[in-house]
Amino acid sequence: MNFIKILLRNLRQGPATDPFPFGEAFTPKGLRARVRFDAAHCSGCRMCEHVCAAGAIRFDESADGLQFTLWHDSCTFCGLCEHYCATKAIRLTEDWHLAHEQKDKYRMIESGTVAYAACADCGTRFIPMNPALRKLVYADHGQAVERLAALCPDCRRKQSATRLNR
Repeated sequence: MNFIKILLRNLRQGPATDPFPFGEAFTPKGLRARVRFDAAHCSGCRMCEHVCAAGAIRFDESADGLQFTLWHDSCTFCGLCEHYCATKAIRLTEDWHLAHEQKDKYRMIESGTVAYAACADCGTRFIPMNPALRKLVYADHGQAVERLAALCPDCRRKQSATRLNR
């Protein structure tokens, strides 16, 4: 008899589940889902690759720059890459719609290229310090900081050592 009361109550209340995929589903605030990468903010430190528990992140050298690749099929959405990214180039969004067919599993990637720049003195290709990191490290943006940002690490060391010897 108790079962019939529960059945009638549930029929009166209606469905208790989300209507997904036929309607909008509830997404909790702060959900860690699809990863977004902003190559313009990346400093190329590779910390995200180092801390990725699933090994879903990889950097490769290419002719254009440092190639970032993240496989969503391997990602556990733990958020370590976002937490350790000093320049906030990696963000976990609340977009959890990652369903795909088996044939598309190798296309479920997030990628980008951190472009090389040429040194203002010697012409060597290097990954430049992005403006977000420069602002984080150097509170005062003077002409000296802008000049040093256009130099490769070797020329930057030489110029800093020359200034110290004066």
